[in-house]
Amino acid sequence: MPGWLEHAVERLRGFAYGGRRVRPGIGLALGGGFARGIAHLGVLRVLEQNNISIGCIAGTSAGALIGIAYASGQPIEQIVRQAAATRFRDFGHWKLSWMGLATNYRMDGYLRRYLRVTSFADLKLPLAIAATDLDTGDAVFFREGPLGPALRASCAYPGVFCPVEYQGRLLVDGFLAAAVPVAAAREMGAEIVIAVFLQSDSVERPTGALEIVERSFSILQRYADLQWRKAADVIIEPDVRKFGWDDFEKTPQLVAAGEEAARAALPKIHAAIEAARKKHALHLPDARHEHKD
Repeated sequence: MPGWLEHAVERLRGFAYGGRRVRPGIGLALGGGFARGIAHLGVLRVLEQNNISIGCIAGTSAGALIGIAYASGQPIEQIVRQAAATRFRDFGHWKLSWMGLATNYRMDGYLRRYLRVTSFADLKLPLAIAATDLDTGDAVFFREGPLGPALRASCAYPGVFCPVEYQGRLLVDGFLAAAVPVAAAREMGAEIVIAVFLQSDSVERPTGALEIVERSFSILQRYADLQWRKAADVIIEPDVRKFGWDDFEKTPQLVAAGEEAARAALPKIHAAIEAARKKHALHLPDARHEHKD
């Protein structure tokens, strides 16, 4: 690509994201999984250690929260410490109603208190948050405006959290229509998309109503439309099946699971970057230059 054209493309990308400079090439699509989403931090840590620079993030449910935290510019280690201290009461409030067992309004305060961000404009990386329109069944990708309503909608797990009414829609968890929002990352211009899927099929028999609901949806996902798998360039699948939905206190083990899966995927990531560089002459980070401790 001629230098003047590359510069023009970069300028257009900058205007598209509110004037922020977008590092082209690699997008990260993060799936949901309640506390299991902490494994995403292990993936991000390995990518940073290997100088694999992420240009945009798309997240569903817990993946959306991790995406906000990372896009806010906070260091990985600080996010890990906060994840370890997080409990259900920080974002959820049990309140039985006809629409669900709990509300997640506390997420608004969580973002302000711990991440110090309230809108997409506060973020240092382009971010898309996936939710599901309960009336149409379509995926909805939020990329501007306040973060709170978009995040609460993305995390409104059916049967547990009440749906969120926002912008004329009744919204629930993004996993129903965009289990791993690869399409959103593509829409943001990612040439390479690394998808991270957290399998929630526990190895243990469910012992409560919430676990039964979660297991049931997990079984449905096995037979659902998995077009995102075909659309992703690299898929990372941390083994988090032994962890419960609220195992925040097991943050070190969850991060380690993400790290292990990400390291195993490094050859595929390197190959995808090299292929894209040769095909489109992209100025991507040299993934072969690994960090040495």
